[in-house]
Amino acid sequence: MRQIFYIFLFLGILHVATAQTCRYGFSYEISNNPHWGKDKIVITSVYPESPAERAGIKPFDIIEAIEGVPVTDNVLDDIEPFLNPKGKEIVELTIRNFTSPNRKVKVKKECYSDYGISEDRLSSAFAMYAVENNQERFFTCPYITNNTQEPVDYSDFKSFAFFGGADDQPDLAKKIMGYIQKELTSKGLKYDENKPDLIVQINYSINKNANFRPSQARSVSKNNADKSYTYRYDITKDKISEFPFLAPGTLESDAAHTLKLGLKLEDRKIKPGRIIWDCEANELLNETFSVQEFAAVNIPLMCMQFPYTKYGRNVQFRLSRKKFNYTGIHYNIENIAEVESVDAYSPAAKAGIRPADKIDEINGKELTKTSQQLSAAYREFIKKTAKLRDEKTRFTDANGFPNCMNWDIMKYPKVVKEFDKKKNLAVFSYLFFYAPFINPAGGNNCTFKLRRDKEKLQYNLIPEIRTSNTIAVE
Repeated sequence: MRQIFYIFLFLGILHVATAQTCRYGFSYEISNNPHWGKDKIVITSVYPESPAERAGIKPFDIIEAIEGVPVTDNVLDDIEPFLNPKGKEIVELTIRNFTSPNRKVKVKKECYSDYGISEDRLSSAFAMYAVENNQERFFTCPYITNNTQEPVDYSDFKSFAFFGGADDQPDLAKKIMGYIQKELTSKGLKYDENKPDLIVQINYSINKNANFRPSQARSVSKNNADKSYTYRYDITKDKISEFPFLAPGTLESDAAHTLKLGLKLEDRKIKPGRIIWDCEANELLNETFSVQEFAAVNIPLMCMQFPYTKYGRNVQFRLSRKKFNYTGIHYNIENIAEVESVDAYSPAAKAGIRPADKIDEINGKELTKTSQQLSAAYREFIKKTAKLRDEKTRFTDANGFPNCMNWDIMKYPKVVKEFDKKKNLAVFSYLFFYAPFINPAGGNNCTFKLRRDKEKLQYNLIPEIRTSNTIAVE
């Protein structure tokens, strides 16, 4: 099995010189999937605000050629010089997907000094200042996904319709079909009732479990029901929510209800009647639940396994949420108070901040310590403010830290005081100055005091609030 390669989303991989790192902003791997991009490069995720996103590259795109050179074993054996051709700032990729077999895309490399650290990366480093909006976490869904054993290339299919048509269906079925249609069209497939390449079949049900056997713990509870809940991402509310689903591996006899939702893709183009792909969610519940709400939340997640399936059972997802203030400043990682570079056309550039400027204060908080001292103070801040967190929101993040918690809304005034204490060195809390537990007065203006040679300067910036929520099959 070939080695899996990655373009890291935060750091990039393309080293143009020893003091500079460049990125395209996507991750990829060499596909062993016989149905999608076999022995080619498949994009697995695209980083927000990256050159790849701006170029229109999407997850599951297949790279067929780099600078006109077809992707072959020779290319894959030494891929770095092909993805990073010397002397080229813009690289042309030939992309295949459902929409096009050979779309040419030009991607401009984005390069930064190795000595600089961006506000994007700093927002991850100091995420516990505002974990409500800045977190990475896993969640697992009990899906069963199957692909045909026959060697069919899914990119040969271009259109779809629904079994039995979409008009003469119950209202619930129409709603579910609408969710599926949205996902498949976003992948590049066209809806075509007259001559579809694929027919989508759906099934759904929710039932009382005839085999339900309440445990002793349940039988002594007030409602004779297990009140354990599962936390998953709710795309309809854009947040992690509680659901009355029992954890994967729970015995069926422990569930008061069972819910099933499935979809199948039937071949109507190459070998009519053949099921090429299917996915079914089987949930055990401790109380009843709306099938429509379940479909709205789960259809987008289920469809992430098509056309590039990674898991046959129990799909694990990584949710990355980020919301931070962007001024365009990159800080010198060896001297954190020094501006290493400033993005063109950014709020900082428009205000007049320049490379080599020395920052003394941000929002009245001094920037006089080393990055090591700031990191140590941050860790201590997390420990001593734990009592100001909401225990009900505790979770383990994707890095294995088990005590992530939102701030307790009722304790916001005390949280503000902790951020304002000089000894806590919370200067990079400006990245989250939009939040009421940091800036209760409202507004998002940030004041930078700095030195340029012997001149003292002050700039009032209105940062861009950059927000991204990405979900990927882990």
